Amino acid sequence: MLPEVRPPHLSTPLADQLEHQLGPASETGQVDVERVAGIAVVAAAHSGGYAAIGHLLGLLAALPAPTEAGERFWSDLWRSSGTAYLLPATIKAGVLESLTGEGTTLARQILSAVDEMTPPQRLAAGEVIGQALIESDHLPDLKTQVIGELWLRDLELTAWHVLHSDRRSDDPVGRKAFLKAWSSV
Repeated sequence: MLPEVRPPHLSTPLADQLEHQLGPASETGQVDVERVAGIAVVAAAHSGGYAAIGHLLGLLAALPAPTEAGERFWSDLWRSSGTAYLLPATIKAGVLESLTGEGTTLARQILSAVDEMTPPQRLAAGEVIGQALIESDHLPDLKTQVIGELWLRDLELTAWHVLHSDRRSDDPVGRKAFLKAWSSV
């Protein structure tokens, strides 16, 4: 599952970097191979956040849909985890924002949910999640607890990647400070 790519979402950090690295678009009337390669390099450097949002959505898509058929799963998850932060009604707005390429709201909610869980609640939630994944993916050879814990770890780490990739310190001044700090080591 991938979020939509919309110019307004890409225009802020990506356009700033493109202009900083390659100069204003009006400087050239043509797009030569060098400029296309430069655009590809800068776009690839900014794709981590986009990929993380897509992975976050993919992890959620692996769970039962928040329909009447999946109602039991979601109520079991709520009881076992002790948190409402993962319930569809709570994360719906964040999921919809993520589909447009803005995943920080969803990532913060997920990290809050994981942070709120005690170790026994996390184990219980992992069991519920693992059972649902084994049933949907037909993985009978794996233990539900292991699958669920791996899914939770992946969800938590991916949420962190979304937040980390959204940091706003990738400006020319910050970059110069970073280079200065590392060149003095």
